[in-house]
Amino acid sequence: MSEPSDPSDQFDDIVDAETTRDPDLAVIEAGSRTLRAQAGPVQGDPVPSRPEDPELDKALREVETELSTRWGETKLEPSVTRIAALMDVLGEPQRAYPSIHITGTNGKTSTARMIEALLGAFELRTGRYTSPHVQTITERISLDGAPISAERFVETYQDVKPYVELVDAREEYRLSFFEVLTGMAYAAFADAPVDVAVVEVGMGGTWDATNVIDASVAVVTPIDLDHTDRLGGTTAEIAGEKSGIIKQGATVILAQQPVDAAQVLLKKAVEADATVAREGMEFGIVSREVAVGGQLLTLRGLGGEYDGVFLPLHGAYQAHNAAVALAAVEAFFGIGADHARTLDPDTVRRAFAQVASPGRLEIVRSSPTVILDAAHNPHGARATAEGVSESFGFSRLVGVVSTSADKDARGLLEAFEPIFAEVVITTNSNPRATDVDALAAIAVEVFGEDRVVVEPRLPDALEAAITLAEEEAEYGGAGVLVTGSIFTVGDARLLLRRG
Repeated sequence: MSEPSDPSDQFDDIVDAETTRDPDLAVIEAGSRTLRAQAGPVQGDPVPSRPEDPELDKALREVETELSTRWGETKLEPSVTRIAALMDVLGEPQRAYPSIHITGTNGKTSTARMIEALLGAFELRTGRYTSPHVQTITERISLDGAPISAERFVETYQDVKPYVELVDAREEYRLSFFEVLTGMAYAAFADAPVDVAVVEVGMGGTWDATNVIDASVAVVTPIDLDHTDRLGGTTAEIAGEKSGIIKQGATVILAQQPVDAAQVLLKKAVEADATVAREGMEFGIVSREVAVGGQLLTLRGLGGEYDGVFLPLHGAYQAHNAAVALAAVEAFFGIGADHARTLDPDTVRRAFAQVASPGRLEIVRSSPTVILDAAHNPHGARATAEGVSESFGFSRLVGVVSTSADKDARGLLEAFEPIFAEVVITTNSNPRATDVDALAAIAVEVFGEDRVVVEPRLPDALEAAITLAEEEAEYGGAGVLVTGSIFTVGDARLLLRRG
């Protein structure tokens, strides 16, 4: 009798099967050859893998190890004193280019990627700084729409390291992990040089390390409850912290906000003599149709309407992000204030048709369909649940969930409860991942014991979810959604051979 096969080997057999979904198929099935042509050639995976050169990989790991000795992104001393000191000794690189600064609770990274795509389509050299990364640290700093190479990342670190050490010696606390990365990004953008930087805050706004730029356009994506221990327990308090990115005379692009948050943001804008454009008032979505592979939009910008915009991303929230991104770029070009016109519509369509947002309702394999989404709080989870329900006709959807310990796991699970037939509780590689037994206990309270499976190892959790999704002969309508944390998504993406 033969030995039973190792479960990990079975899992490898599953994940080694490449998806049969043609990246262009969505646009073809949406019925528009014009849109397909605008999208240009199929782009590669926007998430870089580890360097193939062993020496370069070793050098990158050494940098990552050195950075890991610093305060992590969840340990803060709320001030910009240290980052300002670093900018000073570096020669103020952040002032070498104009910037668009983005804050909010959810949607920041997707919005940043859309803004970057639009600016690039208008032949501007862009730098983008976003966090956290999905798989590789180099993702955080992008030039011309692509993460900087591992070699350039290492070189940038070595360039700024002596100045970092100088500031470390002078200040009460060493520069944090995020502060050093921010300094690296601003230095890399100046060195490129870029025409414009698109910068996402790490947390909050007022005292965030990114807030040493003087951005002419400040973008605030939807605000909800998250990081309440640091930003405040109400959306108004959180808005107060995030409003700190609004600078004197800037243009403020506001996504739809809770009433109390909007009041705080508008008050700050008045104090800063800033011009305000509000979603639903000065700009917004005129129409939206779900299409295979994404959605077809008509957007109203600050200067007029843009129809026939194909966005290859799922979910109404991504359409709202697109409206915000378009308004931000129009504001950057002076449209709506200095110029009463639209951007070139064909260029706008071409830019949006090429947008990718890894880990945001991202399909990574088929049969059954496996989707990754980095929702990590209740607000994001509700948007994801709505997007999945709208865009996918699953007869059976199984969740794979691991959250971070400082997040509202109950609220997140409650948001997904209506759409999950079962949920597989697991853990991810991040040290801050919620204890699997503690998360499972919450899941049982939300879903009931019969609908909860516990698999502490993510590979086992994925295999279990795929098996559950295929049960009861519902193979054709089955799906798996991996969610709860950007770290869960990153780990799953690596396992599913996308990186």
